[in-house]
Amino acid sequence: MTIKNYINGEFIAPIKDNWIDNYNPSIGEVYGQIPNSTKEDVAKAYEAAEKAFPTWSNTTLAERSRILLNIAEKISEKLDALANAEAKDNGKPLSLAKAIDIPRASSNFEFFANAITQFSSEAHETVGLNAMNFTLRQSIGVVGCISPWNLPLYLFTWKIAPAIAAGNCVVAKPSEVTPMTAYLIGEICNEAGLPKGVLNIVHGLGTTTGQAIIEHPKIKAISFTGGTATGAHIARTAAPMFKKLSLELGGKNPNIIFADCDYDKMLVTTVRSSFANQGQICLCGSRIFVEESIYERFKKDFIKKVAELKVGSPFETDTNVGALVSKAHLEKVKSYIAIAEEEGGKIVFGGEEIEVENFENGYYLQPTIIEVTSNQCKLNQEEIFGPVVTMMPFKTEAEVLEMANDVRYGLSATLWTQNLNRTMNFSKQLQVGIVWVNTWLLRDLRTPFGGMKASGVGREGGLEALRFFTEPKNVCIQYN
Repeated sequence: MTIKNYINGEFIAPIKDNWIDNYNPSIGEVYGQIPNSTKEDVAKAYEAAEKAFPTWSNTTLAERSRILLNIAEKISEKLDALANAEAKDNGKPLSLAKAIDIPRASSNFEFFANAITQFSSEAHETVGLNAMNFTLRQSIGVVGCISPWNLPLYLFTWKIAPAIAAGNCVVAKPSEVTPMTAYLIGEICNEAGLPKGVLNIVHGLGTTTGQAIIEHPKIKAISFTGGTATGAHIARTAAPMFKKLSLELGGKNPNIIFADCDYDKMLVTTVRSSFANQGQICLCGSRIFVEESIYERFKKDFIKKVAELKVGSPFETDTNVGALVSKAHLEKVKSYIAIAEEEGGKIVFGGEEIEVENFENGYYLQPTIIEVTSNQCKLNQEEIFGPVVTMMPFKTEAEVLEMANDVRYGLSATLWTQNLNRTMNFSKQLQVGIVWVNTWLLRDLRTPFGGMKASGVGREGGLEALRFFTEPKNVCIQYN
């Protein structure tokens, strides 16, 4: 399978004929090639976007909305094909791709198709001076969108949908690790009637293709989701060029469990929040803090539930945990498990690679639970981004709040309690962008999404995304 760049509505090979192997992680084998695009390819994509921008930015909201709804509908129509491509490319269970990833990609387009028709500006009457101020919200121009490998189509569409809804044209780079569904979205855009040049997709490495996008002098905004170190590099490059930046970065999220929780609901949800998508979600609750009075009960029940999870081929209907995304990522995750004991931890479940019948070369790892004694260990301070969680008891609210916040990240937190005062106090004091109380990953697309500290800059989602992808301009008129 040879993937090509999607530029000006056409699929073309990279100008310098550079290619990267594309792996199927469930079998550990190459199944295709993708371009490793250079600055020349990005320049070509920019030219197509720049040419399309005057017309697209002046297209009526109704027409933009209609096209985005067409894209949403066609994604839904191609659910099976897209889900199969996602599972093959990423290693995630096919059932997860069908239930979450592809439907959410369709919802992203549907949401912003409707949101752009309701995106209102502000007006202010200056009483006594016979003046009226109103704010124009205008398209930025050509913007860059760079998305990660963990939720490939889900997060790719999360960026490009609001960008084009707001009237911008896009040069986008999906992860080189999981390029397939982004490639397929080009075909869908053509079928849906998206004008040529509005969306351009260039494939390749971050150090080549991604770098060319962020340093292009005329790409005016960058929306990036990925690692914190890469986000810092993007900021160093783009900030002196005065580009708008939205950076959704890493997480090391606390899952705080009090004794008064709905225990059964908490237990089922905690298994999911720990190991969904092989733990490769920036929102996973990777640090589990349990009130001391129920700690031993929780440990026993949690281990039993996790032991029931089936690790296997993404295409088996009863698989709960699929393959990790790449050999390199598998080795990274294993390196953290290897230092558990020297970090003062104890592996109470898992930690071993698994050989799956007929998929012996795939990147499979047991869900792993590590009991730790200090929040300062690397296992609690660094983002592992795999099927590994730590757990430790706490005694007081003050103690667990301090541990929850004592980390460089600040993306999300999960809180399990029936106490309203505790809920309100923790929701206010947790240094994160998202707090889930008695639930996890329950998303309303109208709400702002993003984190604090090393988890990023800015917010995505809802009207926040449309604000990012537009420039406000105040107009002041005085009249007699």
